[in-house]
Amino acid sequence: MIRIGIVREGKTPQDNRTPFSPKQCKEIQDKYPQVQFLIQPSSIRCFTNEEYLAQDLIVQEDLSACSILFGVKEALIPTLVEGKTYLFFSHTKKAQPHNKQLMLALLDKKIKMIDYECLTHEDGHRMIGFGYWAGVVGAHNGLLTYGKKFQKYQLEPVHGMKNFLELKESYESFVIPPIKIVVTGSGRVSTGVLDILQYLDISEVSPDDFLQKQYNYPVFTHVKGKDLYQRKLDGSYNREHFHQNPKEYSCHFLPYTKVSDILMNGVYWDKNIPPLFELKDLQDPSFTLSVIADITCDENGSIPCNMGSTTIADPTYGFDKKSLARTTPFLHTTDTIDVMAVDNLPNELPRDASKYFGGYLLSYIVPDLIASNESSAIQRATICENGKLTAQFSYLKEYANEI
Repeated sequence: MIRIGIVREGKTPQDNRTPFSPKQCKEIQDKYPQVQFLIQPSSIRCFTNEEYLAQDLIVQEDLSACSILFGVKEALIPTLVEGKTYLFFSHTKKAQPHNKQLMLALLDKKIKMIDYECLTHEDGHRMIGFGYWAGVVGAHNGLLTYGKKFQKYQLEPVHGMKNFLELKESYESFVIPPIKIVVTGSGRVSTGVLDILQYLDISEVSPDDFLQKQYNYPVFTHVKGKDLYQRKLDGSYNREHFHQNPKEYSCHFLPYTKVSDILMNGVYWDKNIPPLFELKDLQDPSFTLSVIADITCDENGSIPCNMGSTTIADPTYGFDKKSLARTTPFLHTTDTIDVMAVDNLPNELPRDASKYFGGYLLSYIVPDLIASNESSAIQRATICENGKLTAQFSYLKEYANEI
């Protein structure tokens, strides 16, 4: 018997997503009779304990009989069980300082850590993630922020809605004024953003037209790859070369800051990738952006005025263009930018996001885990095992205090 546990999320702020819905757990058990799910009870999970019980699943506190444990966010160190296989977002691959103790505990307890963020196809594209739902909610929050800042219209927060269907129904009588929206990125986040903008029937225009023309109706443009980055040497762009050598490229986003009202940012960023603009650029009178929905949400990252993440309950802060300091949001002035920087946006639509996420796990990961098949994808995503970093994550030796 292979017992798989669903752990209770324990991070603060609370996260009510789950790797599998009750029906997905039942589907896996029906397909693989040798599998049994044990669900740790939770009062905050988006699916109730009763919904799991209704699928004839076992809900109990003790998961020590499980060999594989699924979570969403980082597990709390005291809850880690020695020698088990865990799957969650560990946020250690970039040597994040706040999770160093978690990294040390994973090694000390000889845990096999499979990180969702590192699950990739052979071509390097991510297999699974919540990015699509971050994009959906982030796009809505960006529009909500603009309406509230300039008192143009009102939108209700997503977290007060039951599901994605109810969100779309809320747009039935919604009319957007003639604003210009620029969307960045090429992954799941931008896909979610584009779905919302297209559902609202906002017209897409080319980057060139967006930069050169004015419109009496709302429009958006989608900039990525060669529209954003150019090699300093010759102005070219090659995706693979860019990701391997980002310091050789410069960012050409600045013209969009002079013609846009809202930026919905979905670019992947690390410390070697140039930001979309510099802080000093905000002081230029031609800088027209008044709302930034920083969906990928890297503090002082691709968005230099990201001063840190916000919460679902209080998602927005203002940023004064002149003093370059954080201020009150919704000041009804173009002298400030309102920054929406929630770092757990999918948690506003947790049931939809969880079912979507579980579907990918079921398709790509679960069969190999159950068969004890060390697929190349699982190998690439395994950060540590038996108290040691795996070869592909050996660059974390100093972070992990390995000698």
